Amino acid sequence: MGVKADLCAFALDSGFAKVGVCRPGAVPETAGRLAAFVEAERHGQMGWMAERMNWRGDPTALWPEARSVIMLAENYAPDVDPLAVLEQRDRAAISVYAQGRDYHDVVKKRLKLVGRWLIDRVPGAEIKVFVDTAPVMEKPLAQAAGLGWQGKHTNLLARDLGNWVFLGAIFTTVDLEPDHAEAEHCGSCTACLDICPTQAFPAPYQIDARRCISYLTIEHKGPIDPDLRGLMGNRIYGCDDCLAVCPWNKFAVQGRDVRLAARDDLRAPPLAELAILDDAAFRARFSGSPIKRIGRDRFVRNVCYAIGNSGNRGLADVLRPLMTDADHAVADAAAWAMTRLMEDTPCAPQPSLP
Repeated sequence: MGVKADLCAFALDSGFAKVGVCRPGAVPETAGRLAAFVEAERHGQMGWMAERMNWRGDPTALWPEARSVIMLAENYAPDVDPLAVLEQRDRAAISVYAQGRDYHDVVKKRLKLVGRWLIDRVPGAEIKVFVDTAPVMEKPLAQAAGLGWQGKHTNLLARDLGNWVFLGAIFTTVDLEPDHAEAEHCGSCTACLDICPTQAFPAPYQIDARRCISYLTIEHKGPIDPDLRGLMGNRIYGCDDCLAVCPWNKFAVQGRDVRLAARDDLRAPPLAELAILDDAAFRARFSGSPIKRIGRDRFVRNVCYAIGNSGNRGLADVLRPLMTDADHAVADAAAWAMTRLMEDTPCAPQPSLP
């Protein structure tokens, strides 16, 4: 217990908001849930979710020598209402987590710092650190470690943090005392389900990625279903609606790490400014940002959809050259947006807040 208490204290001093421990085999039910999710094809084009399902669904198979999983939460609560930008139709709505530096880099460096502390403290200790890019189901493990619970929107939330958190995991051969799993505290609230613009939740605690705006703008390659384009509004990278309305956010505090703070040029950038980015300009503007990984073509495709939903015919000028873009999805999106603007089609109504 001395090692664990000191470890937790060091992790909190290092900047993490919360830390807990569970056994690698603490979430045996996740394998079946993952299999059902993939079988229903709710993972869309995310083929990596189907690959190595034995590792993703069973942490004990990922690294059999591991005896403990240390789960850590990093707070990134915003300093403004992320829903306010949805009313500014000529500007882009970018998910809060992507407005600062790439959290993978920030969280992983901090995880390695904590892991190094453990190695130095316990002779022979071995560790592996993971931040979102390995076949690890962080949210069920975080609930098992007592950090919070998976809400009806499937994201992790906690009574003392809300749901603006990044998760990191340290697998270790050190046998640490596990914490008690957190229970669910959503009650009868359905705010996150009701606000979803595309009705991506078939039922509470379930999500169909194929209808989720975060998936569509980040993971989906090629043209997006025309029936969903109008519902995306001006969201060009991710979507925060279900997170923003969670009542537990009244206990959230603004993130401590300035590297995760929003860049001024990404809070609500003009759509016209983003639509004209070529590959070099895109890479330069989003250097160090998680947005960079989707590439210029997918990004500009999303911007075109947002322009089509803006109702602002003055943006037609930036669409014209994109209608003959070398990328088929961009050209298709620009043509759709131009038609929508010229027809003066009313924008899809935003769901009212509960």
